[in-house]
Amino acid sequence: MRLSPSHDVPGNTTTALPPHFLPDISPRPTKIKPMPETASPQPDHAPTKGDKKAAPPKPATTKPDDDVVGKAYDGRIMRRLAGYLAPYKLQTGVSAAAILLKAFTDIAGPFLLAVTIDTYLAPEAGKQHWLTHFLSRTPLTGVTEIALLYLAALSITFGLEFVQTYLMQWTGQKIMFDLRSQIFRHIQRMHIAFFDRNPVGRLVTRVTSDVDALNDMFTSGVLAIFEDICSLSFIIVVMLSMSWPLALLTISVIPGIAYATHLFRKHVRDSYRRQRAATAKINSFTQEYVSGMSVVQLFNREKRAFRDFSAVNLENKEAWTDAIFAYALYYPVVEFLASIAIALVIWRGGIAVLGATQHTWLSHHLYVTASGASAYSLFGNIVTLGTLIAFIRYAQRFFYPIQDLSDKFNILQAAMAAAERIFKLIDTVPDIPAPAKIIPGDHSGRIEFRNVWFTYQQLTTDQEAALQQIRRENASSQIRHSERSAAESKNPEAAHLTSTAQTLSTSNPNTQQPTTNNSPADHPLLRDIEWILRGVSFTIEPDHTAAIVGHTGAGKTTITALMMRFYDVQSGTVLVDGVDVREQDVHALRLRFGIVLQDSFLFTGTIAKNIRLGTESITDEQVERAAEEVNVADYIRSLPEGFNTPVIERGATLSTGQKQLISFARALAHRPGILILDEATSSVDTETELRVESALARMITGRTSVLIAHRLSTVQRADTILVMHKGQLREQGSHQQLLAHRGLYYKLYQLQYKDQELAALTATGSPATA
Repeated sequence: MRLSPSHDVPGNTTTALPPHFLPDISPRPTKIKPMPETASPQPDHAPTKGDKKAAPPKPATTKPDDDVVGKAYDGRIMRRLAGYLAPYKLQTGVSAAAILLKAFTDIAGPFLLAVTIDTYLAPEAGKQHWLTHFLSRTPLTGVTEIALLYLAALSITFGLEFVQTYLMQWTGQKIMFDLRSQIFRHIQRMHIAFFDRNPVGRLVTRVTSDVDALNDMFTSGVLAIFEDICSLSFIIVVMLSMSWPLALLTISVIPGIAYATHLFRKHVRDSYRRQRAATAKINSFTQEYVSGMSVVQLFNREKRAFRDFSAVNLENKEAWTDAIFAYALYYPVVEFLASIAIALVIWRGGIAVLGATQHTWLSHHLYVTASGASAYSLFGNIVTLGTLIAFIRYAQRFFYPIQDLSDKFNILQAAMAAAERIFKLIDTVPDIPAPAKIIPGDHSGRIEFRNVWFTYQQLTTDQEAALQQIRRENASSQIRHSERSAAESKNPEAAHLTSTAQTLSTSNPNTQQPTTNNSPADHPLLRDIEWILRGVSFTIEPDHTAAIVGHTGAGKTTITALMMRFYDVQSGTVLVDGVDVREQDVHALRLRFGIVLQDSFLFTGTIAKNIRLGTESITDEQVERAAEEVNVADYIRSLPEGFNTPVIERGATLSTGQKQLISFARALAHRPGILILDEATSSVDTETELRVESALARMITGRTSVLIAHRLSTVQRADTILVMHKGQLREQGSHQQLLAHRGLYYKLYQLQYKDQELAALTATGSPATA
């Protein structure tokens, strides 16, 4: 199984597993604004030595999460996202009001310019703006008043822009904080099998870039679209009121812009998908090769690795090149069409200003020239020089929101895809369900496996149904067995015969307890499953030490993972402290355990923090006492800062042996009721192993202990030894019993000590001792 520290969750580290432990103003979009990149799914962590994990089943042919493009708008997802805005509805409402007012003040500039020209610079007979009645008749004074009004409008616009930007950026950061906290809490509650199926890079992407995409939507997406729509609406109303024929000329190019936008979105949509796939490959490739750089350099694979990286990098470059080409083509097309519209306005509006009367269009409208002569013009309302200049400014502003909306479409599309991926993660239900009624254990430290069958494979619906049927049949068999036992208790002679048969059966360490349960391996639908454990049954009594030995892939580490309920068994029962682990509170259950893994994991912080691991109830004195008991205190005190010596990521500055000793101190500091040592001394030198062994006797005293080791020298003092082979418990007994039986354990022992103790064993004919 995988109990790799790369899970980065407390359940996988060397600790008594405290459940409360936690490891320690975006600008407006530019013209070329690619969709937020999705970090790659990085290669999953390596399997732990000692377990053979079944190959995962082939997934159904579905689109990977990182390839989801998403709709520009999804009402279901948007309603769910609106729930994150609810706590900040006041700030959102103020921002929306500021946007509405700002859109109104934005149109003041061209209007004030028209008033200035038509009233003071180039006055027209018969044309007066409503604002003229409130201005001075003196040109110099009137121009000054208009300038002050313009300055006031700009100041109000600045203030509204500040309020809107600050509040929405603040709200966006609050939402990001809430969402990331929710995702991280959910990830912590997920079962270990979830991390086996989901690469670390994918989960990191959900917490980082996907949340950033939603932040862009809240700060630069939804409300910005609202601002663009308000600006367009006000501009259209003003243009229609000034000259509806000129307004129609301005918007006549909209169909061309809409078609160009459609082609642009279609092309960029495919480019974004290729970008995500290429970026994922780059990140995955880089993570894998950087992690294994020592092997790359050892075998002189630098050139080959660079060629492979260049191929992946080329895919990314080509995808970006296509996107850049689309942006480089789209924006000039929009600007060209906008320029055509403005040119038409200048052409026809200029003719009207010059007093041309020979052109007609749709209907004739009275036009009054500066001299007062009447004529018919195609432009209806009175077109003055000021009106024409203001109209050109409005036409220019009219196309800015249209261009901006294409960028907002990309932001919305990225946000919808990111939200879909995030909600898919949040909606994932843990495979380790909480019990309907919690039954606490008796804290005795007793561990029992009853006919346990387990596989890492994901079973189909039919296979799950078959297992349900087997469980029901086995439950009925147990009820009949209980009834028979009750009947035998009334018949002492029959009970004596049954007890004698059980004694004869269990006296042979080469056999397991016989069972009348149906075997999942016999069912047609379950024969092809690669079972990691096959009908395993044993009992570890309180305060006893049990050792689990066997070849690599025999299922040793899997047994300890099932004790802590990192996984649920497919068939059978695992009892800890006299209660089925599925009926206990998982946090309380794991608090009972302390575990030291072969590959010790240290977090960034100090040595003391790594020993305490977030459990504030552990005092400094207890930290030092734990280090003393595992013979590592002298080394820690010799460091410049002692127990406050900084530890960088994964303890890279410490040797393997030093990290292992700190892991022993961590486990001991939490005073667990059950101690698990999984190949805890396999990576240390002889001197360190001797120091650990001298502390091991103190660690296992007064608690149930489970040792997993390939070195048989570390398990000889165990009260009972479980010999696993191909997922089955083949032998069980003490060291001397198993040697005397000359079975599988004897062969393992012979491979390691055939030149040492076995010579004396053969000469004396007596069982070997520890």
